[in-house]
Amino acid sequence: MGDLYALDFDGVLCDSCGESSLSAVKAAKLRWPDLFRGVDSTTEDWIIAQMYTVRPVVETGYENLLLVRLLLEMKVPSIRTSSVAEGLTVDAILESWSKIKPVVMEEWGEMDRDDLVEFFGKVRDEWMEQDLKTWIGANRFYPGVPEALKFASSTMYIVTTKQGRFADALLRELAGVTIPFERIYGLGTGSVYVYPNLVVLGEMALVLSSLLLLAFISNFRPKVEVLKQLQKRPEHQGLKLHFVEDRLATLKNVIKEPELDGWNLYLGNWGYNTQKEREEAESIPRIHLLHLSDFTKKLK
Repeated sequence: MGDLYALDFDGVLCDSCGESSLSAVKAAKLRWPDLFRGVDSTTEDWIIAQMYTVRPVVETGYENLLLVRLLLEMKVPSIRTSSVAEGLTVDAILESWSKIKPVVMEEWGEMDRDDLVEFFGKVRDEWMEQDLKTWIGANRFYPGVPEALKFASSTMYIVTTKQGRFADALLRELAGVTIPFERIYGLGTGSVYVYPNLVVLGEMALVLSSLLLLAFISNFRPKVEVLKQLQKRPEHQGLKLHFVEDRLATLKNVIKEPELDGWNLYLGNWGYNTQKEREEAESIPRIHLLHLSDFTKKLK
């Protein structure tokens, strides 16, 4: 029996916190220029340092943008527009981000999630286009991961909430690994595979592909749905299924789905999770707490 690994990207394969935090600061300056115009380098450095602490709450990249602004409002009382910023701590963000996020989005007039996703992605795209070397250098793969991916004998898929083109670029340019794009399930990927037999010529193809991409972003499939799809494929029948993730909440969502009882679940303890979450994971029979060295050995 062979093995199939569905791997999260950020926090499992790649530490992208430096890049996502810097991108969020760049994006925040463009999104809210009046608020960020007077922010000095010392305050920026403080914000980025705090982003490493609050990173475990981020499920999708655009949330970094919201966190950067919230941290600024916590630091600078004179520019506060959110009712939650006063007296807020990073520990409180870690505990209650799911409740805080909708409040700040409403108070800041930022209720369009898809617009935030597109805006944040555009800022990253522009950074890549203008200075690819620096953008790539702001990321790092965890020790031993590139080698494990290169020599892996198992079937592998990337299942991430990151925009797929960024995961693909980092795998190729930083890790030196090529994973077929159809095996990368991410935000903004997969639309060309939804209708594999569809052939459209001329300008209509460009229009339709754009519409499909926008539809996919708006209706991004949760990871549980991707896992269901993977286990149903004829070529995967008989394989032992493994899902490696760094967010405990995601693994708990998988456990809620009886259809996914066949998956072995792992929480990577080197990723973006807290000690409290790791302790909770150890109390859940379905979840195996995984060390980085054991993970890289499993792939090989």
